[in-house]
Amino acid sequence: MKLESTEEQGRTESSSSERRPRVRRNVTAAIAQDICADRYPSGSPLPRENDLCELYGVSRTVIRESLKVLESKGLVRGKPRVGTTVCDRDEWNILDAEVLDWMGPYIRDFDLLGCILEARRTIEPAAAEYAAERASAQEIADLDKAWRQMRDSSGEPESFTDADVMFHTVLLTASHNQVFRRLSSAIHAALTYALHASNIAVENREDAVLVHGELVEALRMRDKAGARECANRMLDLAVRDLAAAEKAIGRSK
Repeated sequence: MKLESTEEQGRTESSSSERRPRVRRNVTAAIAQDICADRYPSGSPLPRENDLCELYGVSRTVIRESLKVLESKGLVRGKPRVGTTVCDRDEWNILDAEVLDWMGPYIRDFDLLGCILEARRTIEPAAAEYAAERASAQEIADLDKAWRQMRDSSGEPESFTDADVMFHTVLLTASHNQVFRRLSSAIHAALTYALHASNIAVENREDAVLVHGELVEALRMRDKAGARECANRMLDLAVRDLAAAEKAIGRSK
């Protein structure tokens, strides 16, 4: 089945205001998912443009635009007279939301969930301690709001994950550490995936709700040691939930 119709490929505006065709998300995603599935292994050349047009049923213009998107995310690299080569996985922007989505069922091959947890182990306890000293009243109120949303949606994994991600995003921001604040936006997509995988894999989220609430209280009391201890307890729960998530996606340690 073709991913883009002939009519869509040929649609143009007048010559005075001609625009580049919009890249169809499913064309870019189809190539990306084939890369993630090792149909095109790292270091190997992609088929020629004409062959890609035939494979994916689209015009050369659409293929070129799709390859530009993939190159911007580190999946491929194009060189004149050489063609387009698949980059090593270490070069992929794995914190990009679309890249995470393309990885999809192949996520277990990247050990990404474990890597995210290691990063959180390093960052979040320190961020919680700084937040206990530096968080504004509004930031504490925002954390409390996110915690209440977690509590009220503990039986709904999607809503629970949204609130959980918001909690941790605000926590990093509330540290008032510029590097942590930058990391907050950088790891947002990866954190969303990791927390969602964990939250749908466990049946009981009461422990998580409890410790998140205790962290909010520690921040209110400006208890730095207590805040760090709560963050470490949250991460201990994350280890447990990660094991459940990995089992759920077919990967036991």
